Formats: sequence, structure tokens, C-alpha cells
Amino acid sequence: MTRHTLQGRDDAELLWFRRRGMLRAAAAWTTLGGFAAAWAQQRSNVVELVGDAQVNGRRATPATAIQTGDAVETGPGSNLVFVIGTTAFQVRQNSRLVVERGATLHSVGVLRLLTGAVASVWGRGPHRTIVTPTLTAGIRGTGVYTEVFPAQASRSYFCNCYGTVELQAGRDRAVSRADYHQSFWGEAEPKAGRLLTPAQAINHTDEELEFLARLVDQRTTWQVLGRKGVKDGNGSMDENPAQARPASAR
Repeated sequence: MTRHTLQGRDDAELLWFRRRGMLRAAAAWTTLGGFAAAWAQQRSNVVELVGDAQVNGRRATPATAIQTGDAVETGPGSNLVFVIGTTAFQVRQNSRLVVERGATLHSVGVLRLLTGAVASVWGRGPHRTIVTPTLTAGIRGTGVYTEVFPAQASRSYFCNCYGTVELQAGRDRAVSRADYHQSFWGEAEPKAGRLLTPAQAINHTDEELEFLARLVDQRTTWQVLGRKGVKDGNGSMDENPAQARPASAR
């Protein structure tokens, strides 16, 4: 597995994609035709649920259908993987989020993460948004990891694992273009006068993004290019990129 740095989480949370049950569930999801077939056949779009989760305040089961507009909450030790349209989500334990409707019933327009963490892969489509207490990210087709740290006044972490993302924290704005993990903090309080600051790549792996991409018939940029960069949060395939990171300067 690729190198990763942990902050407030452990390896077990990042190894969900290795479980036999998850592998069987993902194979069945793909074989049965993915989201379009699940919706047409009125089947659940939950690929795997381990532990306790709630959807709109009601306990979720593997047969639950999660729709745009739903509020989702996971409990301690839980893991939830689901797909809506061309977007795949992996929700870590102790998370609360809302998937708001986009242009159609089967497209997510806004992912509003209140606390916890979500890895997600978004297929190409219209402008969509991820919102945390301290950061907003406008995305199109990309793979990202988002986490909110309630013990740090809801300081938010955001990694543009690949693709192009427009970021905003307070008055600070940046356009992130990444082939391989470009990471940011959305600060709760200014640091050196800034609310959007550079970060290291933490708490997620390449394999998680690759797994989610397969669920929606996608591939990550590093899979397409056949190579990887240095996972230091810079976002480049080069160890010493020519351009400065977008959150490093005004």
C-alpha cells in the first residue's frame, strides 16, 4: 500500500477496501450494472455498511437507498460506502453530512460535511460544491478527501487528489490543479493572515481513491498516466515542481 501519514486516525480505518466482504460487495455492484441498474431495479445503492449509520435519523441497513437531500450519520467504528449517480462516497466513522440535490434527482449538487471525513470520486459533470465549516470547494470531475476536525474548532482539511478544484476560505481563494494529492487547511483562525493554507497529505490512501473510482467506472490520474508523484501535498508528479502551491502566496 502507498505511504500515508495519519493524524487522529489509525490504519484500520484506511484499510476498509481490503476486507473480503467489501471486495465481494464491490464485485457484485459492478457485475449487476452499478447505480443505473440499482435504481432501475429499486435496489439499494449502499455498496457496504459496517457498524451503525443513520439516514434522516433512521437506522440504515444494507438495503437502505440513500438519495439526494438525505442526511447521513455514521457511528463509532462504522464504515459506509455508497454511490449516487456518478459519485462514489466512503464515509468514515463519526461523520455527519448532507448530500444535497443537484441538477437532477441522481446528481449531488452539494456535499455538506459537518464533522468527520469522506473520501469521494466525482464523475465529470456540472459544477458541484463541497462545503465544510471553514472551507468551500467547487469541483467538476475529480477525486478528493475531506475531513473536519471538531477538536480544532472545526478546522477543515481538503485534499484535491486529482483534478481541478476552486477553493475558498473566508476571503482567500485558490485554484488547485493536481495530478497527485494537493492538500489544504481551511483554518478556523487566520495563520499568518491567511485562512487557506498548505497542508501535507494525511489520512487517506491512493488505493481508497482507486477503489471508489472503479465503482463509478473511473480511473485516477495516476492510473491513467501510469506513474505517481511524491505524496507530500504538493499535487505534482515532480519532486520539485516549478510552480509554487496556490495557497502559499496571495
